[in-house]
Amino acid sequence: MDLVEAAPPTSAAEDGRPRPKPGVPPYHTPVFVPAHPRSVASTGTSGRPARVPFIVCELFAHPAHGSVAFAFTALDKLVEALGEAQPWVAASIGPLAEAMDEQGVVVLLDPVVAPQEPNWRPEDLAAYAREVRR
Repeated sequence: MDLVEAAPPTSAAEDGRPRPKPGVPPYHTPVFVPAHPRSVASTGTSGRPARVPFIVCELFAHPAHGSVAFAFTALDKLVEALGEAQPWVAASIGPLAEAMDEQGVVVLLDPVVAPQEPNWRPEDLAAYAREVRR
């Protein structure tokens, strides 16, 4: 984690709020998270069928932590690790980590990913877009 070395030393806040632990980026640090849209069938306010959209953060298998979420401090790091077709969302590391922790999922910041076939290829995105438009 290159943020560990770049993180400023922690000190007690003058207003009494806790400061980040050493090596932990500030709460609102922007990150890029592998994710994609989903939707479920529902009924709209008019009683007619409707699709309710939401975003799903993708989880990955990790030998020590089980299912983990990835977060990258730069978009080029995400692309290098997961490929150019990987869908993503921008988020803040703090709320992301809290939401994942509620689900028992660890967030790995700027993980080193072993070279592999990407999960998403351009043709997968095209097929997904066709399906979503139905």
